[in-house]
Amino acid sequence: MELTLTNEGGVKFVEGAPDEAFLSSDRDVDRVLEACFSDGVRCALLYAANLPAAFFDLSSRQAGEILQKLRNYWVRLAVVCPPGGPGFSSRFGEMLAEERRGAYFGVFETRDAAVEWIRETSDAEQA
Repeated sequence: MELTLTNEGGVKFVEGAPDEAFLSSDRDVDRVLEACFSDGVRCALLYAANLPAAFFDLSSRQAGEILQKLRNYWVRLAVVCPPGGPGFSSRFGEMLAEERRGAYFGVFETRDAAVEWIRETSDAEQA
């Protein structure tokens, strides 16, 4: 699977396919960075299916490794995780609460909510 460049209302981001595995480990995050840099964007929209299951278990350290690498390169990540998707560890839920205050990572129930967050964080970045 490859990431595709999406342009919605002037907001550009790379996007994974909703039902396809993409990253099998934290080492694969370079593929996201390459897609962002080649398309000249600073945001990625991925789906829960694109991420390894261990991403949602904070004790695996995969979320931390992936998010830190993206943050090092100023790339924001929106993840669409509808209800009934992968379960979050309690620590992952705590991390999400902390991340809601920032502009680099968010988890959303719908694609529309994720795109709106991308739009808002892009507008704030340009202001």
